[in-house]
Amino acid sequence: MILRKKKLEIALSKLDMPSSPRLGLEQYTIPPKLAAELLYISGFIHQDIRDKNVADLGTGSGLLAIGASLIGAKHVVGVDIDSTVIKVARQNAQKLSVDVEWVIADIEAIKGPFDTVIMNPPFGTRRRHMDRLFLSKAMTMARVIYSLHKQTTRQYLCRFIELNHGLVDSILPMELEIPYVFPFHTRKKYTVEVDLYRILMDYNR
Repeated sequence: MILRKKKLEIALSKLDMPSSPRLGLEQYTIPPKLAAELLYISGFIHQDIRDKNVADLGTGSGLLAIGASLIGAKHVVGVDIDSTVIKVARQNAQKLSVDVEWVIADIEAIKGPFDTVIMNPPFGTRRRHMDRLFLSKAMTMARVIYSLHKQTTRQYLCRFIELNHGLVDSILPMELEIPYVFPFHTRKKYTVEVDLYRILMDYNR
């Protein structure tokens, strides 16, 4: 059975999050509502998930990878350098009885091709240009990429994508809610304005 958006959000809300996220890796987990929205857009509006080979770079606790499997992806690979969060992701996949291939590795170790990459990469606020590194890798792996980035980097990233032979097909403004997870946080949650990019690659350009 392939889940639609609301049921997908409910299913993803049952999954566990890492208990000790690593600030240096910018491990801000994507909320279930936003994950379901991203998957709905990629899977049902654009038909880029069902029966496709999908990769989730920087998968964390696995929401996007697991969600892609729930909505009918043929094969899903979730990649993260942190073995602790991959352990959580494996448990989450077992909880929802989905089959995802989990890989503990730097994203540079992953080779394509994939049909689609979905990701919530680091914003590059702790380690400069990490957002660019994730985009660079994704654009060598798949013809369609869905990626979340801070709205303040829009002008720069659009130029970067163009220089790397990508076409920004659409940019959808969204809100990413970040709960209290690190000691320097002073509020129960923060809201960050983000953009969801749909990027198309033309390797013949």
